Amino acid sequence: MSLSGYHVLNPLIRAKELELLDSELVEKLIQAKDIEEVGELLQTTCYAPLLQPSVEDTFNERMDQEQTNLFNWLVEIAPEKEVVWVYTMRFTFHNLKVLTKGEYLEQSFDHLFVPDGFYSIQQLKEVIRTGESEQLPVEIVASVQEVLEYLEESTVLQGIDVIYDRHFLQTQRLVGERLAYPELLNEIIHFIDLTNIILLVRGLYQRRSHGFMDSVLSSAGAIAKETLLEFVGGELASFKEFLRNSVYRDELSAILQEEILDPALLERFKDNYLTGLYQTAQTQAFGPLPLLAFLNAKEVERKNLQLIVTAKRSKIAKERIRKRVRNVYGL
Repeated sequence: MSLSGYHVLNPLIRAKELELLDSELVEKLIQAKDIEEVGELLQTTCYAPLLQPSVEDTFNERMDQEQTNLFNWLVEIAPEKEVVWVYTMRFTFHNLKVLTKGEYLEQSFDHLFVPDGFYSIQQLKEVIRTGESEQLPVEIVASVQEVLEYLEESTVLQGIDVIYDRHFLQTQRLVGERLAYPELLNEIIHFIDLTNIILLVRGLYQRRSHGFMDSVLSSAGAIAKETLLEFVGGELASFKEFLRNSVYRDELSAILQEEILDPALLERFKDNYLTGLYQTAQTQAFGPLPLLAFLNAKEVERKNLQLIVTAKRSKIAKERIRKRVRNVYGL
């Protein structure tokens, strides 16, 4: 599609960006003495309607509904629906996981379904039951078929997650190549690489086998899967040395100085790194980059708010909260 195809959408995205929480307000939320003060600070934001009767009660549920409304709106007006699906796809595959387990265990996990703006719970249940669908993308059908074949031979439910996670990353890469926007494909490849790095770090700490890591690591990134597998069974120090010579060395330098590589901090790094890739969106008037940057910013904002609200409920120290909060878009 021509970049000019976004000339109607992008002004709307710019207007929505004005509602994003800035870094000053996020810092005030971190500094808030309790959950009630968090609610007072959010009264001046777009989240005010979600605070009724209070931030303590149904805030997360109302945020879920706000996310659903946003996805539905974007799917309706976006000139290329797959650009939106790149971001909502994680929920598609989450839904496949929980609904497949529900079908296998003969239990209802419908309450764990997260609307992705594209595929209904009925559509996903049908493909899980039959292994076929003329409505869903071939990538989804293929992932379900592999899971169903796996369940014919194994009762280990973890395998369901492993297969769907691998297909999720593969589908991200396929959609990125199909859309052929360099900025989008670049973000997807970095997302896959950083996800692989975090998986490998967890695997090293858990002493996972070569076979297990071969099944969970994706081959769709820029860092060759075979290269990552060479570190399986080895020491963390060797992998840290590899990261010190990678394209992420400068941004990871502070984390790599620590004796322990905290996967939670690596997740935060991943989000911050990907946010940084979208900074040029602030000066780009055409194409999908402003939409992608906004979706990324909303996801980061959601994570930050959920972290802060949960931390204030549990009376976690401000310093610990600040270490986990992601960078705000626009910095």
